[in-house]
Amino acid sequence: MHIRPEIDADKEAIYETVRSAFNQAMEADLVDELRMSGDSELSLIAEEDGKVIGHILFSRMQSPEGALGLAPVSVLPDQQGKGIGSALIQEGLARAKQAGWKAVFLLGEPDYYSRFGFTVEAALPFDTVYPVQYFVALELESGGLPVSGGRAVYAQPFLAVG
Repeated sequence: MHIRPEIDADKEAIYETVRSAFNQAMEADLVDELRMSGDSELSLIAEEDGKVIGHILFSRMQSPEGALGLAPVSVLPDQQGKGIGSALIQEGLARAKQAGWKAVFLLGEPDYYSRFGFTVEAALPFDTVYPVQYFVALELESGGLPVSGGRAVYAQPFLAVG
C-alpha cells in the first residue's frame, strides 16, 4: 500500500471509494463540495497496485483559526480491517503538522480516535452544533487551541449537509 496526495485523475475513484465505504453518496458529494469550495486542504489516497482503496480529507475550519476538520475517512468495504484507515489518519496528521496546522477536530467514536491522540476534553471548550460526546480534537502543536475555547465551525459545505 502506498499513500499519496490526490491528483485530478483520482477524483472519480475517490468518489466511488467514499460512496462505497458509506454505502451512500452524501459523504462522496461532500468531498466534491469541499474540493469545489476551496476548503479542501489535504486529500490523501491509499492505493494498491494502482487502485484507490482508501481516502482521507482534511478541510479548513471556519473557526478556530488554524484548525482542520478531518472527514471523511473512507476505505473500500473489502479492504476494511487491514489498518488502511489508521495509516491514512497517521499520515494525514503528520502532514498537517508539518504544514503548520495547529489542531484537528472531528466527529467520531472517541474510543477509536483516542489512539491517535484525539480527546473529547480538548474539544469541550468549543461550542458546536454536534453531540459533544462524539466531538473530539487534537492539538498538533502545544497551545494550538485557545484555552478560552470559542466556536468550532466546519467549512460551509459541512453546514449544508447538516
